[in-house]
Amino acid sequence: MNDMGRFRQAVVEWAAGGAEASGAGAAARELAAGAGLRTVVLVEGGSDQVAVEALAARHGRDLDMEGVSVVPLGGATSVGRFVDLCGPQGLDVRLAGLCDVAEERFFRRALERAGIGSDLAVDDLELLGFFLCDADLEDELIRSLGADLIQQVVEEQGEMRAFRTFQNQPAQRGWSVEQHLHRFMGTHAGRKAQYARELVTGLDLDRTPPPLERLLAHV
Repeated sequence: MNDMGRFRQAVVEWAAGGAEASGAGAAARELAAGAGLRTVVLVEGGSDQVAVEALAARHGRDLDMEGVSVVPLGGATSVGRFVDLCGPQGLDVRLAGLCDVAEERFFRRALERAGIGSDLAVDDLELLGFFLCDADLEDELIRSLGADLIQQVVEEQGEMRAFRTFQNQPAQRGWSVEQHLHRFMGTHAGRKAQYARELVTGLDLDRTPPPLERLLAHV
């Protein structure tokens, strides 16, 4: 694990609080300085982190080397803590982010409370570097790439039989194939990240979901 990876680990432990928070905070500060940290990108989960980093690699960029750390929050409701620690009241580095449209309010309130803008609308959030997925990253990828292409990836991953079994479950009947794919990606731990990596690594860059494209251009 490089210094930026250790920074991510430390800042997550710092944000969690508890007995180890003080030591994690000191480590995060030291690692941020040593790694040349300039931007923290706040994303909801590990699959979002994987997608952002994979897209950067497609463009020949190494975000860690650029001083850009993509930090998974473990859920949008935690964003306020991370904004406090990494924003103007903490490490005072540039912030950016990616979130689901339904979680926009948590990001907006956290930024406003930290003094990063006021009465923020969606356009204001984008100007600050925070971009919304409608409804979430998986939905953006499915819409951008199409169900046929994504099913090809499912086949390549050796999971088409599992997907067909999933589709035939009584609870899944009446749903579209796009809805099936979205639900399937979330059925096992790690599957969202697995498909985020595979889909972004293999996509035609002209079909990059707009929120991902705009975020990468911003940082």
